[in-house]
Amino acid sequence: MLRRLAHLTVTNAFAMLRLLPMSDRDKDAEILALRHQITVLERQLGADRVKFTSEDRAFLAALLMPLPRQALRRSGC
Repeated sequence: MLRRLAHLTVTNAFAMLRLLPMSDRDKDAEILALRHQITVLERQLGADRVKFTSEDRAFLAALLMPLPRQALRRSGC
């Protein structure tokens, strides 16, 4: 589990470096696209639900913290 967490940390650090030159509007659009993809996957799975690990939930929570409340309201969440 520690090895997986370290791998996710390094991988996500490089992903965050890619986000640095992006504008806030571009980042919001990407987040909305990812949320839509999750929704589509959940619909395709039917009764089965997407299972997030605790590491996934921690990373998603860290990503959502800096978002302004207005951006979250526009996405329909």
